[in-house]
Amino acid sequence: MGTGDATPLADFLSKALALVRPLPPVDIDMTQSTGAVLAENAVSPGPLPAFDYAAIDGYACAADDIAGASPERGVGLKVLGDLAASSWRPVRLVAGTCFSVAAGAPLPVGADIVVPLAWTDEGMATVDVRQVPRRGHGVRRMGSERSAGEILAHEGRRVTPQLVGLLAAAGIADVVVRPTPRVVVIATGDELVDTGRPSQPGQLIDVNSHLVTAAASEAGAHAYRVGICDDEPDALRNVLDDQILRADLVITTGGTGTGPGDMVRRTFSRDGAVDFTPIAVYLCETMGFGTIGPEEVPVVCLPGDPVAATIAFEVVARPLIQRLAGAEPVFRPSVRANLTEPVSSPSGLREFRPVRVAERRGGGYTVAPLGSSSYTLSGLAEATGLMTIGENATRVPAGSTVDVLLLDRNR
Repeated sequence: MGTGDATPLADFLSKALALVRPLPPVDIDMTQSTGAVLAENAVSPGPLPAFDYAAIDGYACAADDIAGASPERGVGLKVLGDLAASSWRPVRLVAGTCFSVAAGAPLPVGADIVVPLAWTDEGMATVDVRQVPRRGHGVRRMGSERSAGEILAHEGRRVTPQLVGLLAAAGIADVVVRPTPRVVVIATGDELVDTGRPSQPGQLIDVNSHLVTAAASEAGAHAYRVGICDDEPDALRNVLDDQILRADLVITTGGTGTGPGDMVRRTFSRDGAVDFTPIAVYLCETMGFGTIGPEEVPVVCLPGDPVAATIAFEVVARPLIQRLAGAEPVFRPSVRANLTEPVSSPSGLREFRPVRVAERRGGGYTVAPLGSSSYTLSGLAEATGLMTIGENATRVPAGSTVDVLLLDRNR
């Protein structure tokens, strides 16, 4: 079948995404929600901060009372008392007075400034203020961060440790999230052997089950590596029967071709559960998608070559995991980048080429091809992005602006 008969990736993916629904929401303890995706907006129940308080140690006073203070001529104030972060009785200033306050202490009524200790003589009964900060210095006002009823985080946002801190500060104990998707990964092939020993002729080390499991975990899933399944229909059915109850998504690798030994395709095609479609994507020209079991668990069948499996995971399986999790958007962030070297690309196929992405000092990005190592495991390990080349582009000259999916921005 020629590339002209292949299904565009966008069509294949839109059909797959349409069949996958976000997992039903659950209400969980906020401290257990890291990594999950909010299923509804998180709304502040009250103002944040909840009251006016001192942001630093110092002396809380009225700015008008210390106007004109300088190192040469200090302004004296009477210290009415000490306020700690645990103080709860309301207090009020009168003219010419202040309170010694610790960071976090409720602000006295009438105070609009906290003078740092270093700007005073640190007196106890009276204090000499020798420098005037601007009005509002050292003060956190009620509601200055968020007001009551304001949205702290929108539905579809993934919960981070920093967001947990904000939710805790707002007094939110529970949040409604989508459960973390459970992904089962199965590598198929009689030729596969477990890692930890060198392969011999007729044997290939099982890379895919480790690689795809790691990729699914990085995508935010609870990933379960089943390991190797022999090229035998009954063996695959038995594995699926064992695993499907704990799966929100099943990913298989290998056996998607049309040869007599391609067991995954033969097994699923016979059951009529999975549709194997020629896809117009370089290296990933046949993938399968469907649902299996009474619960209609989605299954994605990726190619057996590890590099092809990685690219297929990125462009198909990863978006499905994000959809199950309720995350938006489902795709990795992308940037426009300037290509440093010319590249050629096969006609009629969309290419996702592993590349190195770099930020330019003056702004923007550059992208460098990996040469002959682009489609090797070594190249994948070095790549920080996938450069997208359209089906009709056979040559992209240096200096062109291209789209790049960002894989890793930490290197």
